[in-house]
Amino acid sequence: MAEPASTLSHSRIHRALSRPNLLMGADRELVLLTGLASVILIFVVLTWYAALFGFAVWLVTLAALRMMAKADPLMRRVYLRHVSYRAYYRPTSTPWRRY
Repeated sequence: MAEPASTLSHSRIHRALSRPNLLMGADRELVLLTGLASVILIFVVLTWYAALFGFAVWLVTLAALRMMAKADPLMRRVYLRHVSYRAYYRPTSTPWRRY
């Protein structure tokens, strides 16, 4: 016999615990890494051209990262896990493959 619904326990899951960690709409670590690389480029070369180029590179990279996060917010982690399993799961199978 089925139990009544009132005996079931409910747990609240906060949205902050289940959402991916994004910054400006893209993966947080990649945004900070590209921003750091652009700032290093700007302050090492110290010209207006380098500043414009570094800012433009950062904006283009940020746009690409945002498109990537819009497709799948966890794409970086999925790709890193895929690369780590590459030795175990070959992309193609063949009858001459050694086990």
